[in-house]
Amino acid sequence: MAELNVKYLGLSLRNPIIVSSSGLTDSVKKIIEAEKAGAGAVVLKSLFEEQLSFEAGQYQGNSDYPEADDYIRNYTKDNSIDKYLSLIEEAKAEVNIPVIASVNCVSAKDWLDFAKKIEAAGADALEINVFFLPTDKDQTSSQQEELYYELAEKLKQIINIPLSFKLGRQFSNLLNLVDRMYNRRVAGVVLFNRFYEPDIDIKELKLIPSDVFSSPSEIRQTLRWVGILSNSVEHIDIAASTGVHDGRSVIKLLLAGASAVQVCSVLYKNGIGHISSMISELEIWMDQQGFKSIEDFKGKLSYRNISDPSLYERSQFMKYFSSHH
Repeated sequence: MAELNVKYLGLSLRNPIIVSSSGLTDSVKKIIEAEKAGAGAVVLKSLFEEQLSFEAGQYQGNSDYPEADDYIRNYTKDNSIDKYLSLIEEAKAEVNIPVIASVNCVSAKDWLDFAKKIEAAGADALEINVFFLPTDKDQTSSQQEELYYELAEKLKQIINIPLSFKLGRQFSNLLNLVDRMYNRRVAGVVLFNRFYEPDIDIKELKLIPSDVFSSPSEIRQTLRWVGILSNSVEHIDIAASTGVHDGRSVIKLLLAGASAVQVCSVLYKNGIGHISSMISELEIWMDQQGFKSIEDFKGKLSYRNISDPSLYERSQFMKYFSSHH
């Protein structure tokens, strides 16, 4: 029988499948169900920076959008920091898999002190989900990236648990960014954050949310950058996310060099029990290929380990279609 255990952020996981931050991980009951289904770890549903600042008395609000301020106040009443810390403590008492806390933020403000409370509550690691769009034409790419470095530096000064960053795709040089994050003692990155995207209702003439769930085809961008990044910044762990819908996807991303994968959309669609079928698919494939452990094939088809690395590069797109008339 194949051995599925892996290391991610220095943590021991019984397999590489992690339930990502979502409503699937917002209660002890759901976390227990995830463990029973076979998950290797869970990332708790995120705390939000606005929520943290509000409870600390630092939230300034935005007078242009009073309804947004009302939402934050009401949300905070039902989702307090104390409840989040209790969730960590209770989950750690009930399950044996790693419990990773998550914070969704847009700046490096005084809310960082809450990271110490998250660590004290027993979280095994902290995942930072930085959400912002580069909408200021006067701000350079390097200025935007400084937010990530500043966050990493400040967090590593106050916590000892492993730190990871969930990244978007909008960086001009992702390799350089991750390398500089590694130099600031960030243990891992999650590729990629799937931001909610807008759509337009042409009948009602208004903006509406697009489908919040990923599709299997979205694995392609993730696969490319996992394959390239896993060789370029070798000592940082990569969790692959977005488009992971079955065991085949897990296998592909591990072959590209991922240390773990995060799943969400497919579990909403098929139920938490789908994790077991993904694990079974991985085990059957490993037995067929003669691999005894994941380390036997992890990164086997990464950028540096294939004979033609250009297969990961954009020019291959043109080469492919030039042969189809």
